[in-house]
Amino acid sequence: MDGPISFRDAYDRGAHDTRRDTLDGLVEDSAAALKAQQREDGHWMFELEADTTIPAEYILMRHALGDPADTELEARIGRYIRDMQGRDGAWPLFHDGDGNISASVKAYFALKMIGDDQQAPHMRRARAAILDAGGAARANVFTRILLALYGEVPWRAVPVMPVELMLAPRWFPMHLSKMAYWSRVVIVPLLIVMALKPRARNPRDVHIRELFTNAPEQEQRYNTNPTGAPSGTAFLALDRALRAVEPWMPRRLRRNAIRKAEDFLLARLNGEDGLGAIFPAMVNAVLALDTLGYPSDHPQLRTARRALDRLLVERGEGAYCQPCASPVWDTALSAHALMEAGEAPDGPAMRRALDWLRDQQILDTVGDWAEGCRGHPPRPGGWAFQYGNALYPDLDDTAVVAMALHRADPRRYADAIARAVEWVIGMQSRDGGWGAYDADNTSHYLNHIPFADHGALLDPPTADVTARCLGFLAQTGLGRDQPAIAGAVDFLLRHQEPDGSWYGRWGTNYVYGTWSVLSALAAAGEDPGSSAFRRAVAFLESRQRPDGGWGEDCATYWHDRKGEAKTSTPSQTAWALLALMAAGEDQSTAVRRGIAFLEWAPRDGARWAESSFTGVGFPRVFYLRYHGYAAYFPLWALARHRSLLRRNERRPLYGL
Repeated sequence: MDGPISFRDAYDRGAHDTRRDTLDGLVEDSAAALKAQQREDGHWMFELEADTTIPAEYILMRHALGDPADTELEARIGRYIRDMQGRDGAWPLFHDGDGNISASVKAYFALKMIGDDQQAPHMRRARAAILDAGGAARANVFTRILLALYGEVPWRAVPVMPVELMLAPRWFPMHLSKMAYWSRVVIVPLLIVMALKPRARNPRDVHIRELFTNAPEQEQRYNTNPTGAPSGTAFLALDRALRAVEPWMPRRLRRNAIRKAEDFLLARLNGEDGLGAIFPAMVNAVLALDTLGYPSDHPQLRTARRALDRLLVERGEGAYCQPCASPVWDTALSAHALMEAGEAPDGPAMRRALDWLRDQQILDTVGDWAEGCRGHPPRPGGWAFQYGNALYPDLDDTAVVAMALHRADPRRYADAIARAVEWVIGMQSRDGGWGAYDADNTSHYLNHIPFADHGALLDPPTADVTARCLGFLAQTGLGRDQPAIAGAVDFLLRHQEPDGSWYGRWGTNYVYGTWSVLSALAAAGEDPGSSAFRRAVAFLESRQRPDGGWGEDCATYWHDRKGEAKTSTPSQTAWALLALMAAGEDQSTAVRRGIAFLEWAPRDGARWAESSFTGVGFPRVFYLRYHGYAAYFPLWALARHRSLLRRNERRPLYGL
């Protein structure tokens, strides 16, 4: 195949008939290719890619520690960072996105650190873009902390987050338990760094003063109120008061707080899977341990360093660092796609995958999540996203894994499924929804503190995670007479957008959210003829592109850019198709056009061609490209369509 063709061409070639030989052959070929990527112990793991901030921070961390230069690795990471530079000279947060000043400052600093001449054309273009955006002083809080570590800005450029927060009682408005899991594990090591204010070793003595419009020590407007909310203004005033008081904090109190932060960190280091099993927390842990005086050969610091190195990916002549690993997520979704394609649940491939998933269930570790539960917390019974993250299982993975186990063999995996049901129900929030990691994590005022300029300090219930939990519970046989089911359905119906869609917190964006919810509502027995379904179907049909596919840009997380799309993608097309088929639209023109798009879209082995980012870490701040999405989701949609053609069935059998 030379490349993509238009839907019109596909239709003229007979794709409108969804020819059985084309559909069968494509399903079988892509399923075989996906099976071939299964690892020996049964699991799958695809690359997980973010923007250039992660590899840039990896380089800057090494130089902050004064590591001997690994010139070959630096050269490969540098090549990757240069390749990601946008046409405007800046670095975007996602493929073909707008330039982002924080990502650009880190990328520029990392490239200069490894030896790129600041007068080289790509560096000149980057510098111009950064200065046009207001200079490095306008970068976000986390970037300014990094710059303060290197002495590029004074520490007053960073909002005050006193380490004494570690000693606050649980009722205190700023208690760690009120923040999301990712915030806790990222912030605690930063509290140590911000309290002790170390200086990066920077053996090459590289600086970036040329990125500032004013001298950094004279800049007065580092900390602002990005939300514009009155509470944000009040928190800025509090920040100024804390800054005046902080030098007078009792030294004994500060020592106790630092010790408590260190204890928190050490208790959660998590071996070679790393603190929180996510890069930002892991890199902060390394910096905090170094700041505390741990020698470079200390076992805990060495282990924390190895955790970061395990995230490195070498691709061709380039290399980058992943934000985390995604084996549980990839394995569960691959299993669903292959079972939809006809893979026998008790066959060797599925049995190895499902047994591997069963064995990853967290049954004995009570994590931070228990603090947010109402009443007596449930027994552990969830799954983490990564290889090892026992303190922080997530609801999304738990529901998807448990659905796969139930779909394959509810008797063989009965104990695992029962524990998952117990844990999921115990983690439901008061409003009927589910967050990803915590229950009732809804102290929204915290997103207005100056430190939280990313707006993602919390983990409130979302439509997509709620849908996944509802779909799982409904698949196991729970009905509307169960409070958990009734509450979830009501939550989802309340959160439908005026245009009929649902917001996708963890996937881009309204197509993802709408697929998640329609699948769950169908599994829960909601009427596909209801107003909620019909409005959602109308939304999806209105978003279908001329080539028959669907595509939604990451820019849609800015409220004034809803509906923006640059190209159709196989993964988003698959979500839309699965949503429409859940709504009983499997014979519709929209579905037939979408199937034709997938049949004719370029594919290499298991993966359809897809360069766009369709995953989300933090909306408007941090996006993800799951390399597996372009493999298992298109296969899943095509196989589901084939199943419905064969069974003449109007709704899927499962909650996903």
